[in-house]
Amino acid sequence: MKAAHLYVLLYVCSTAAALVDAFDPLTATLVIGAGATLGRKIWNYFQESCDSKWIVHNATGLQHDLETKLFGQHIASRIVLKAVSGFVANKNPKKPLVLSLHGWTGTGKNFVSQLIAENIYKEGMDSSFVHVFTAELHFPHSNQIETYKSQLQHWIKGNVTNCAHSMFIFDEMDKMHPGLIDSIKPFLDYYEKLDGVSYQKAIFIFLSNAGGESIIETALNFWRAGRDREEIELKDLETRCALSVFNNKKVSGFWHTSLIDKNLVDFFVPFLPLEYRHVVQCVLAEMEAKDLEPKKSVAEQVAKDLVYSPKSERVFAVKGCKTIGSKLDYYM
Repeated sequence: MKAAHLYVLLYVCSTAAALVDAFDPLTATLVIGAGATLGRKIWNYFQESCDSKWIVHNATGLQHDLETKLFGQHIASRIVLKAVSGFVANKNPKKPLVLSLHGWTGTGKNFVSQLIAENIYKEGMDSSFVHVFTAELHFPHSNQIETYKSQLQHWIKGNVTNCAHSMFIFDEMDKMHPGLIDSIKPFLDYYEKLDGVSYQKAIFIFLSNAGGESIIETALNFWRAGRDREEIELKDLETRCALSVFNNKKVSGFWHTSLIDKNLVDFFVPFLPLEYRHVVQCVLAEMEAKDLEPKKSVAEQVAKDLVYSPKSERVFAVKGCKTIGSKLDYYM
């Protein structure tokens, strides 16, 4: 429940309490009873529930956000929009939607996860039906992997039982212990029900820097050949990305995982490294978000001062747009 909702409830309750003193005992009893009933109704009204009032499925809003807020990611935008819109419009999906987002840091993976949540759930990332796991925070000890597996299975089962339209976001997949994600494989498969629970309407999103090197290599080859990055297609990246993730032991959570082997990941979504012009767009967007007057000269200065690679050509921002917010404060 948001703070504003709580204030309304407290106000109603305090007003009812003040009225009690003005009545005789019998009337006061009736007032208290009516107030309690009203309080319950208000509480239930503002309490998030797993229905169409709180789960909105705003495909138009998602399209608008991807087009106006995400920069330099023509492939990711197209895949995410089609995948998410198609999934939520399907009343009887055969399996959960499983997206695996790959690319360098600062290219927009977490941001896109946020946009998806904001256009499915009224409460966005604050929704009680959106669950975020990070490797180093939730699964820090390799000697407790079996305990983590059991906890993760029970956590997902409990939350999907509570709301079939739950979303699970796994960040830092490249730091996750091998085999941990395989423990939830049954939930992602084509099962109508498991132990009486259907997972077919849930969404699973995996975020990883793994595969970033092959994505960068492809983007750099296009740049060196003088080709526009918008010419890069999913077919140029998807297979290479999946293979590099599957066969690279350093990427932990995805190494030889049956999720890839059994084709349970619906889409490998590549995020291209960002160029100078995209960073400028990020800075201007951050200015607007902070209610500052967008100044291109400032945006260009911020973008110029970032570190780019390869060192000799300075094509791609090493940290993408990740540090823009903190750096902008210095320049303003």
